[in-house]
Amino acid sequence: MDRRIRYFIEDYWDIFIGICSIGLAFFFHHQGEGMFATVSAAVGIAALSLTVAEVADILSERLHEPYGSFVLTFSAVVVEIILLYVILLEVRHSPDVLETVKGGIISAVIVDLNVLLGLSVFVGGLAFAQQQHNKETSSAYSTVLFVSSSALLVPGLLSHTNHGSEALTQVSHLIAGVLLLFYIIIFIFQTRTHTHFFKATARSRFFRLKRKLAEEEGEVDENENSDYIFEHLSTAINFIVIFLLIGIIAFGAEVFAGDGVKIAKEYGISAGIAGLVIAIISVSPEIFTAVRAARNDQIQRVVNIAMGASTVSIILTVPILMMLAYFSGINLTLDFNPLQIGALLLTILLVWKTTEEGETNYFEGASHMMFFLAYAIIAAYY
Repeated sequence: MDRRIRYFIEDYWDIFIGICSIGLAFFFHHQGEGMFATVSAAVGIAALSLTVAEVADILSERLHEPYGSFVLTFSAVVVEIILLYVILLEVRHSPDVLETVKGGIISAVIVDLNVLLGLSVFVGGLAFAQQQHNKETSSAYSTVLFVSSSALLVPGLLSHTNHGSEALTQVSHLIAGVLLLFYIIIFIFQTRTHTHFFKATARSRFFRLKRKLAEEEGEVDENENSDYIFEHLSTAINFIVIFLLIGIIAFGAEVFAGDGVKIAKEYGISAGIAGLVIAIISVSPEIFTAVRAARNDQIQRVVNIAMGASTVSIILTVPILMMLAYFSGINLTLDFNPLQIGALLLTILLVWKTTEEGETNYFEGASHMMFFLAYAIIAAYY
């Protein structure tokens, strides 16, 4: 195969597969083939989300931290919101969908902190005995995650009292408002007053040695000679590209939601597993980005992506979904079940222990992945 053709395929396979898969999803949908439509839509969403992550990765390099991680996390969270909202609209035909949406909200954080962070720390730990990051970053994020997760306990506790559904709805809206206010405070904290909390303070001796050898040998950064078209587009155009790709993903999400809900009911798939599937599809591009960063000894970036995305998944996704549900005439409440809240709090505790010292190793990554497997097994039977 000609080298140029091979490089072209390597650079743009995700766009080709993504668009073709979503096209096939619409074809199978109109043919009444729900299973094929759902699978094709899922593949298309994941592939195009990978492209979004690649473009966001380019933008993050230009914008630097903490703004770079903001772009990466927001690009993934937007896909997550689109998927959950389109699925939420199916509640008009199937009320049980509400539990799937709630499961998707919690599962996004579970996947971010156990699969994304765990796999990245595991891979990075195999390549480098220990990796260092700014412990102020994880400390700040752990506090935010613990407080916001505790806030989600309130509606769930209220559902076990004598208060009616109207009180539960009101409290859910109030908690969503509190989370949104908390997000505004965190945004100012991260981008204005304490930006140094979210930047790398040290890197391992292995990374410094590789960097020094590269400089001595006069190696050229491969990005400077890259033929990847998005490397040469302006920042503004790349943002437009991201929005266009997200628009295409939204069309695929419509098919995925419509046929996916029917498939889940037909095969008796639990809301917990359905939520995990949604989360994995939306988070998969971030996983590739984080694993690649860990292999390059950029563990600070992994921490920013994993914990930043988890934070945004709670304090921004929840208020936005609540607002969209309200304007769509859907009563979405935040009464998560004990398994979801328990797994969320235990995950945050595990993340805190993993990152508190500013160093990670492969054993800690393996621990996160074992926790995720245990949660997935319980969720399948809950």
